[in-house]
Amino acid sequence: MHDTEHAGETLTNIPSRRYSNDMGTERRNTRTRLLEAAERVVARDGVARLTLDAVAGQADVSKGGLLYHFPNKDALISAMVLRWVDGFERDIGQRLEVEEAGAAGSWARAYAGATFEPGETQETQPRELVALLAAIATDPALLEPLRRRFEAWQARAEDDGLDLALATLLRLAADGLWFADLFGLAPPAGELRGRVLREINALARGEEGG
Repeated sequence: MHDTEHAGETLTNIPSRRYSNDMGTERRNTRTRLLEAAERVVARDGVARLTLDAVAGQADVSKGGLLYHFPNKDALISAMVLRWVDGFERDIGQRLEVEEAGAAGSWARAYAGATFEPGETQETQPRELVALLAAIATDPALLEPLRRRFEAWQARAEDDGLDLALATLLRLAADGLWFADLFGLAPPAGELRGRVLREINALARGEEGG
């Protein structure tokens, strides 16, 4: 009887896995809500007015709740940029699922497709990204996570079964379009945009352009 009671007491002192998972989900949902609120503040008021108080109010979360996830404004801005990066990488992953496994140039095609025709996983809007990139450009430490992602993408391009120079060229072409879109630097549109993407895909398949 004593052993049974002791076992029962022990069980009541261990949080259930469901409870732990629910708490983790709630924390993730709060974090996402805060990031979405921060994006709305930037879109409406500009990055100069992005304050922790403004984001907490927009998200209807206490200041303490916000500080639990983002201890300062720099951490919030960095997370906002990486939120876009994560969405971009999910877009690439979804495109790779329909590519032949291990096919040469498959990653280059997925990367270009996610850049030229952003999927639904890319929620952050260009206007918001411009403001965020302008903010982090003044602080090299904030740029470091983004640099690491680009380094990882370059490494992935070099492991795509293509000539290294060609693989790098295709990545840089997609990156160039992204920056042109972001800053309004005469990005191609309509039929021309489609033709440029088809040229990139043809080169990634080892076909002649034209």
